[in-house]
Amino acid sequence: MSKARVVIELWEFLKVRKKWWLMPIVFFLILLGGLIILTQGSALAPFIYAIF
Repeated sequence: MSKARVVIELWEFLKVRKKWWLMPIVFFLILLGGLIILTQGSALAPFIYAIF
């Protein structure tokens, strides 16, 4: 199963089941994951990890 397919299925689940309250949680997790991935090799990494 491709990553795009997982995102599409998640969107369909949220749309059909009316689970709109999950969207902020999903958005925050994606944002946090992107932040960790982007700062992994930079000088900011120790500061990001110290926050959590």
